Amino acid sequence: MLNIVLVEPEIPQNCGNIARTCAATGSRLHLVRPLGFDISEKAVRRAGLDYWHLVEVFDYANLEELFLRHPEAERDLWLTTTKAPQSYEAARFSPDCWLFFGKETAGLPLDFREKYRERCIRLPMVSEARSLNLSNTVAVCVYEALRQNRFPGLQGVGEMAPH
Repeated sequence: MLNIVLVEPEIPQNCGNIARTCAATGSRLHLVRPLGFDISEKAVRRAGLDYWHLVEVFDYANLEELFLRHPEAERDLWLTTTKAPQSYEAARFSPDCWLFFGKETAGLPLDFREKYRERCIRLPMVSEARSLNLSNTVAVCVYEALRQNRFPGLQGVGEMAPH
Protein backbone atom coordinates (compact mmCIF):
# COMPACT_ATOMS: atom_id res chain seq x y z
CA MET A 1 0.00 0.00 0.00
CA LEU A 2 1.43 3.36 -1.04
CA ASN A 3 2.03 6.03 1.58
CA ILE A 4 1.34 9.61 0.52
CA VAL A 5 2.90 12.20 2.82
CA LEU A 6 1.85 15.85 2.67
CA VAL A 7 4.32 18.02 4.58
CA GLU A 8 2.61 21.17 5.91
CA PRO A 9 -0.15 21.31 3.28
CA GLU A 10 -1.88 24.68 3.09
CA ILE A 11 -4.82 24.44 0.71
CA PRO A 12 -7.83 22.36 1.80
CA GLN A 13 -9.05 21.72 -1.76
CA ASN A 14 -5.70 20.15 -2.66
CA CYS A 15 -5.85 17.91 0.39
CA GLY A 16 -9.42 16.94 -0.51
CA ASN A 17 -8.41 16.01 -4.06
CA ILE A 18 -5.41 14.07 -2.78
CA ALA A 19 -7.60 12.26 -0.24
CA ARG A 20 -9.91 11.26 -3.10
CA THR A 21 -6.91 9.88 -5.03
CA CYS A 22 -5.94 7.93 -1.91
CA ALA A 23 -9.51 6.62 -1.57
CA ALA A 24 -9.59 5.47 -5.20
CA THR A 25 -6.20 3.77 -5.03
CA GLY A 26 -6.18 2.37 -1.50
CA SER A 27 -3.21 4.56 -0.56
CA ARG A 28 -2.61 5.83 2.97
CA LEU A 29 -2.54 9.58 3.62
CA HIS A 30 -0.04 11.00 6.11
CA LEU A 31 -0.38 14.67 7.12
CA VAL A 32 2.54 16.49 8.74
CA ARG A 33 1.62 19.64 10.68
CA PRO A 34 1.12 22.49 10.65
CA LEU A 35 -1.92 22.17 8.40
CA GLY A 36 -3.55 25.12 6.69
CA PHE A 37 -7.02 23.71 7.40
CA ASP A 38 -9.12 21.72 9.85
CA ILE A 39 -9.43 17.92 9.47
CA SER A 40 -11.83 17.38 12.34
CA GLU A 41 -14.82 15.13 11.68
CA LYS A 42 -17.13 18.17 11.74
CA ALA A 43 -15.01 20.07 9.18
CA VAL A 44 -14.74 17.05 6.87
CA ARG A 45 -18.51 16.49 7.04
CA ARG A 46 -19.17 20.19 6.35
CA ALA A 47 -16.85 20.04 3.31
CA GLY A 48 -18.91 17.16 1.90
CA LEU A 49 -16.01 14.74 1.63
CA ASP A 50 -18.19 11.65 1.32
CA TYR A 51 -15.18 9.44 0.54
CA TRP A 52 -13.11 10.48 3.62
CA HIS A 53 -14.13 7.26 5.41
CA LEU A 54 -12.36 5.31 2.64
CA VAL A 55 -9.01 6.93 3.45
CA GLU A 56 -6.65 5.81 6.18
CA VAL A 57 -5.39 9.18 7.49
CA PHE A 58 -2.48 9.65 9.89
CA ASP A 59 -1.57 12.94 11.57
CA TYR A 60 1.90 13.95 12.84
CA ALA A 61 3.21 16.99 14.70
CA ASN A 62 6.33 17.07 12.47
CA LEU A 63 8.60 14.95 10.26
CA GLU A 64 10.54 13.69 13.27
CA GLU A 65 7.39 12.15 14.71
CA LEU A 66 6.55 10.51 11.38
CA PHE A 67 9.99 8.86 11.20
CA LEU A 68 9.83 7.81 14.87
CA ARG A 69 6.49 6.10 14.26
CA HIS A 70 7.50 4.72 10.84
CA PRO A 71 11.27 4.09 10.67
CA GLU A 72 10.65 1.98 7.55
CA ALA A 73 9.75 5.16 5.66
CA GLU A 74 13.38 6.27 5.59
CA ARG A 75 14.41 3.12 3.70
CA ASP A 76 11.87 3.51 0.89
CA LEU A 77 11.06 7.15 0.29
CA TRP A 78 10.83 9.50 -2.69
CA LEU A 79 10.68 13.27 -2.41
CA THR A 80 8.99 15.31 -5.10
CA THR A 81 10.43 18.74 -5.76
CA THR A 82 10.78 21.02 -8.76
CA LYS A 83 14.44 21.36 -7.71
CA ALA A 84 15.18 17.62 -8.09
CA PRO A 85 18.22 16.43 -10.05
CA GLN A 86 16.21 13.70 -11.85
CA SER A 87 12.85 12.96 -13.44
CA TYR A 88 10.30 10.75 -11.73
CA GLU A 89 10.82 8.21 -14.52
CA ALA A 90 14.18 7.34 -12.88
CA ALA A 91 12.41 6.17 -9.72
CA ARG A 92 11.69 2.49 -9.10
CA PHE A 93 8.73 2.58 -6.74
CA SER A 94 8.02 -0.35 -4.44
CA PRO A 95 4.40 -1.27 -3.61
CA ASP A 96 4.79 0.18 -0.08
CA CYS A 97 6.97 3.21 -0.78
CA TRP A 98 6.59 6.62 0.84
CA LEU A 99 5.99 9.59 -1.48
CA PHE A 100 6.65 13.00 0.10
CA PHE A 101 5.14 16.24 -1.16
CA GLY A 102 5.80 19.72 0.24
CA LYS A 103 3.54 22.64 0.97
CA GLU A 104 2.16 24.59 -1.94
CA THR A 105 4.05 27.85 -1.35
CA ALA A 106 7.51 26.53 -0.48
CA GLY A 107 7.80 22.80 -1.20
CA LEU A 108 9.78 20.46 1.04
CA PRO A 109 12.29 21.85 3.55
CA LEU A 110 15.81 22.35 2.16
CA ASP A 111 17.55 20.26 4.84
CA PHE A 112 15.14 17.37 4.19
CA ARG A 113 15.76 17.56 0.42
CA GLU A 114 19.53 17.68 0.93
CA LYS A 115 19.50 14.69 3.28
CA TYR A 116 17.76 12.58 0.60
CA ARG A 117 19.13 14.29 -2.51
CA GLU A 118 19.43 11.03 -4.48
CA ARG A 119 15.74 10.28 -3.75
CA CYS A 120 14.45 13.63 -5.07
CA ILE A 121 12.39 13.46 -8.25
CA ARG A 122 10.44 15.93 -10.37
CA LEU A 123 7.84 15.95 -13.08
CA PRO A 124 9.27 17.30 -16.34
CA MET A 125 7.81 20.65 -17.44
CA VAL A 126 8.74 23.66 -19.53
CA SER A 127 11.29 25.99 -17.95
CA GLU A 128 8.82 28.89 -17.75
CA ALA A 129 6.43 26.93 -15.51
CA ARG A 130 7.07 27.22 -11.77
CA SER A 131 5.27 24.00 -10.83
CA LEU A 132 2.18 21.87 -11.26
CA ASN A 133 -0.72 21.88 -8.82
CA LEU A 134 0.05 19.72 -5.79
CA SER A 135 -2.93 17.41 -6.25
CA ASN A 136 -2.01 16.84 -9.91
CA THR A 137 1.58 16.01 -8.97
CA VAL A 138 0.40 13.53 -6.36
CA ALA A 139 -1.95 11.85 -8.85
CA VAL A 140 0.79 11.48 -11.49
CA CYS A 141 3.26 10.00 -9.00
CA VAL A 142 0.72 7.70 -7.35
CA TYR A 143 -0.40 6.25 -10.67
CA GLU A 144 3.17 5.83 -11.90
CA ALA A 145 4.04 3.94 -8.70
CA LEU A 146 0.92 1.80 -9.11
CA ARG A 147 1.66 1.19 -12.81
CA GLN A 148 5.17 0.00 -11.98
CA ASN A 149 3.65 -2.48 -9.53
CA ARG A 150 0.88 -3.61 -11.91
CA PHE A 151 -1.94 -1.78 -10.07
CA PRO A 152 -2.21 -4.14 -7.08
CA GLY A 153 -5.79 -4.61 -5.91
CA LEU A 154 -7.25 -2.14 -8.42
CA GLN A 155 -9.77 -2.85 -11.13
CA GLY A 156 -8.37 -2.24 -14.59
CA VAL A 157 -11.66 -2.47 -16.46
CA GLY A 158 -15.09 -0.90 -16.07
CA GLU A 159 -18.64 -1.94 -16.90
CA MET A 160 -18.02 -1.54 -20.64
CA ALA A 161 -15.67 -4.54 -20.62
CA PRO A 162 -17.11 -7.63 -22.33
CA HIS A 163 -18.36 -10.28 -19.91
